Amino acid sequence: MKQIKITIISPSKTLLGEIRQVLDDGDSKRVFYSIEGRFESAANFINQELPDVVILDASGANEPNLEKLESICLQHPKTALIVLKDNVTPEVLISAMRIGIKDVLKLPLEHVELIQAVSRVESKLNFVASSVKEGKVIVFVSGKGGSGATFLACNLGYTLAANSESKVALLDMNLQFGDAALFLSDHVPPNTLADVAVNISRLDASLLASSMVQILPNFGLLAAPEDAERAEEVKPEHVEALIKLAKRQYDFVILDVGRVLNSTSIKALDYADNIFLVMQQTLPFIRDSKRLIKILQSLGYAKEKINLIINRYEKAGDIELKDVEAALGVGIYQTIPNSYIAVSASVNQGVPIMKISKHDPVTKSLEVIAGKLVESHDAKQSGWISKLFG
Repeated sequence: MKQIKITIISPSKTLLGEIRQVLDDGDSKRVFYSIEGRFESAANFINQELPDVVILDASGANEPNLEKLESICLQHPKTALIVLKDNVTPEVLISAMRIGIKDVLKLPLEHVELIQAVSRVESKLNFVASSVKEGKVIVFVSGKGGSGATFLACNLGYTLAANSESKVALLDMNLQFGDAALFLSDHVPPNTLADVAVNISRLDASLLASSMVQILPNFGLLAAPEDAERAEEVKPEHVEALIKLAKRQYDFVILDVGRVLNSTSIKALDYADNIFLVMQQTLPFIRDSKRLIKILQSLGYAKEKINLIINRYEKAGDIELKDVEAALGVGIYQTIPNSYIAVSASVNQGVPIMKISKHDPVTKSLEVIAGKLVESHDAKQSGWISKLFG
């Protein structure tokens, strides 16, 4: 059962206590906030706390006053407003329905009516929470500097969006050296991760979408902060809120976290369905990747989530793939061939490699990864649909 945040607003301490006593059965997941004041106090609190239910004492208010609540209903369609009124006329009911108020209950309060009104909202929220489709979170980490993880994260995002109807978001969480936007576009990002963090209380789907560089109609990129000073503004709780929202809006959420493990990158890893560790088949990469895998496992990330991607793969290399797997104890998910000319052209022009050379071996390898992810995601969603309608 989903936790329900209920905010009660009234100038009467007696009514505040009465409502809470009626609704607090001591067993449900209801969390209460009480505000002693007029209903004009609602807007600021709702903007900050985003409660699920607001029970609003509007006794003595006339119809024009109630219409002020219309902006709240428009801005927060997921917040259910239950208005308490001492004089409930048919005109008031019609006006309330028109502006989006969920229920109007008459004062003095009928306890059964209040319980039923809140229970209806809870039932809807619990159904939505159990049936909501969530996207897959894919985190790219570098086994060592210069692995090509950012290039692969960007181009996999483009490939996923271009080859399927999937909605894809790429969040550049390499806070110190993030430059993912340069791999895909020459447009100046409208906002960065730091700008979103500063406005986290206003974060919703529209703010996230408007902050992104739109690479394709179904592929957006949120750029990293432009300097180290602004990177300090991004906190783990901001990352958590951002990922939770992105999962509800996109089929795939790709996170490029670089190779520095700190509180923000660890928070990103906490939500990973797949961790793609990008490396090359050289001893320095094997050594550093082995250390990183040990750290990831010590932090509680299952080995099954960690997938190796061998970049710039050469069949005739000194170290064979079986030796890499044996040394690291992790299976290789995919190899990316060494295709210097096409990759260099893509990086230098800031254009996805698929647009540079659709038949290049690197493009084909990215399409293989995209195909695996889409197949896995579709299977997961089919299971969800079966449970819902089975």
